Amino acid sequence: MPKGEGKLIAQNKKAGHDYFIEETYEAGIVLQGTEIKSIRAGRVNLRDSFARIHQGEIYLHNAHISPYEQGNRYNHDPLRTRKLLLHRKQISKLIGESKEQGYSIIPLKIYLKNGFAKVLIGLGKGKKKYDKREDLKQKEAKRDIERAFRERQKI
Repeated sequence: MPKGEGKLIAQNKKAGHDYFIEETYEAGIVLQGTEIKSIRAGRVNLRDSFARIHQGEIYLHNAHISPYEQGNRYNHDPLRTRKLLLHRKQISKLIGESKEQGYSIIPLKIYLKNGFAKVLIGLGKGKKKYDKREDLKQKEAKRDIERAFRERQKI
């Protein structure tokens, strides 16, 4: 199964706008209590989240997983830091590449694969303002071409 394939739960659409994603990695995520039930219900937000390397391990920060409604006292803190599970070689590679100027580790998607929650993280280099404008121009031009093509087919 290729990376990122499974039942998509949440996607960080802003990451593609703010970063050039150069590499992606599929990581498992360490969850507590009722977090998996909230994820299955789709109550996840990755908008301002990021990953950091601390003592040779990767942690996911600011990912909001809402408390489970039927979870009473066993509920979790929605913004807690969660450990990501990767192979040692992948972590070593990420450590080396993320130390370069301008590189960040960004969560792109959370999805379910074979019953397990997975996070697709990407190594991204921040875009400048003019890069973002150029992307918007290209997207708009592509949309105009498709619109013109559809109009032409109707005739």
